[in-house]
Amino acid sequence: MRRHIRRAGKISLGVLLLALGVIGLMLPLVPQIPFLIGGLTLLSSENRHCKALLESIEKRVGWRRSSPREAQPMKPTEADDARR
Repeated sequence: MRRHIRRAGKISLGVLLLALGVIGLMLPLVPQIPFLIGGLTLLSSENRHCKALLESIEKRVGWRRSSPREAQPMKPTEADDARR
């Protein structure tokens, strides 16, 4: 039962974020990209079309989802800036 409630909540939040992203395309005050990517990320686990769209955006933009296992080492210049 909890799984169904969690799934319905995930789908509802994903659709809400997508709707806010579409509204943001029409209104310049609302940021559209974070809402669209967030909505697609939530819906990608439930819908194969959303997953394919998110993967095409990742390839086009060069953006990748991060995971805790993919820790990237800092470059020497970034490490110097972090110490200051």
